[in-house]
Amino acid sequence: MSQPELPPYLREQLARYDQLQQNLQAVLIQKQQVEAELAETERALEELGKVSDTETIYKYAGNLLIKVSKEAIVKELTEKKELASTRQLVLSKQEARFRESLKELQAKIDDAVKGRTQAQQAEE
Repeated sequence: MSQPELPPYLREQLARYDQLQQNLQAVLIQKQQVEAELAETERALEELGKVSDTETIYKYAGNLLIKVSKEAIVKELTEKKELASTRQLVLSKQEARFRESLKELQAKIDDAVKGRTQAQQAEE
């Protein structure tokens, strides 16, 4: 006996589940990039803490190296760190929401499949 076609409701739920998984994957990739950026910024700030205020410091600006004051670059990196931390927090919350939605949807799909299986067994 061949398997009957899935009802539209179940197909729709499965498609939504796939979409949520893709969204979660995208958020995880973004979060990983932000965490790497944050770690790099923290390392740079740590290194800047070891140098004197009078030492010459350069930063990349496209293909150029530009001389900057320690105070200016520390301020810039601190702002960059705060922004990255905020983005990391937002992405963590999105990740948690997607995971919860996936869990709820998985339960609905499981219930629907169990209901179909029991109905098919009752027919036989």
